[in-house]
Amino acid sequence: MDAFYASVEWLRYPQLRGLPMVIGGGRRREDELIARLNAERPERSWTAEDLADIPVDFFPLLKDYVGRGVITTASYAAREFGVGSAMGLMKAARLCPQAILLPADFDQYRHYSRAFKAVIREIAPVIEDRGIDEVYIDFTDVPGGQREGGRVLARLIQKGIFQATGLTCSVGVAPNKLLAKMASEFNKPNGISIVLEGDLQTQIWPLPCRKINGVGPKADAKLQAQGIRTIGELAARERHWLVEHFGKSYGAWLHDAAWGRDTRPVVTESEPVSMSRETTFERDLHAVRDRAELGAIFTRLAEQVAGDLQRKGYAGKTIGIKLRFDDFKIATRDQTIAEFTNDARRIRQVAGQCLKRVDLTRRLRLLGVRVGSLVKLDSASNKAPDITERAQAAIESEAHPGELF
Repeated sequence: MDAFYASVEWLRYPQLRGLPMVIGGGRRREDELIARLNAERPERSWTAEDLADIPVDFFPLLKDYVGRGVITTASYAAREFGVGSAMGLMKAARLCPQAILLPADFDQYRHYSRAFKAVIREIAPVIEDRGIDEVYIDFTDVPGGQREGGRVLARLIQKGIFQATGLTCSVGVAPNKLLAKMASEFNKPNGISIVLEGDLQTQIWPLPCRKINGVGPKADAKLQAQGIRTIGELAARERHWLVEHFGKSYGAWLHDAAWGRDTRPVVTESEPVSMSRETTFERDLHAVRDRAELGAIFTRLAEQVAGDLQRKGYAGKTIGIKLRFDDFKIATRDQTIAEFTNDARRIRQVAGQCLKRVDLTRRLRLLGVRVGSLVKLDSASNKAPDITERAQAAIESEAHPGELF
């Protein structure tokens, strides 16, 4: 999908389309927005039906943001200034101060994610879900899937998604997932790119190595230190040389990737290993002095994870925490319990026990809760197995005096 979160926001705020815009730094609170509109723009009575009429100059600008939030996504107009996903909002403000800043609305993004994937399944049912805004699709046995090298079917998918959601997507068609992923980035937004086996040297080899999905910043820096900047230069290196310098597995994979080789199938069903929720605080918090605030956040994270598990029909028995301190060091702890659960109180109680195994004298930047060792529940009942008496007793004693927060 093209700048997915931003595009969903444009359905709500069409007046912002095409402007530099970033999403991040908080959650959407529509009631507060409406209340502020009525207080500051009393010339009319504002309701949720009037969002498309909000003047552009009413929206907050990135330059006025203070905090440590990160960008969830950026519009293409903002990206031209070097702003991108996962960048700190304060840093982004220096690059593009005039960008409009919107809070995230993940409920709405998940709604449109389900909608666009439903359209695809009607046309080409063999798809691999790769997250909220991306899928792999196998065209092989779809009627008409090979016409014009796949372009006809790609156009049909684009048209169907736009008619159903008002959103655009970019499609890369290639013999395998590795090349298709790269091709999908060639003509954004709303583009179709086709890479055939004979196009490797002309379309793929001139690209920087970072365009290969799986080559991160550290690997790229190491490649550049060896004088390898493009995929073509990577392809020119012998396999044994890459294995010697990058290890047996990764070196061999680099060689195959440079030559466009990828035998991974489109996997239609995959079970999640874990589910987690985490949040970065606007200011560093201390386990003692900010106990009440941390406690509320901790409880909310447990409830969110439990809600995710229940909604998707899973339960788990390994419950853990993630902490990032003010010096950016990370600590994780987990505990495996006897029974599977997706109960928020149980998750909160066991995660609290994990906290006791961490030195909390330093201030905290981030807190997360995770549930792993998942099992799929009976789709008919969609309930976790009964909690044992021992577990129930632990829940009832959750608020004991020794609890950290």
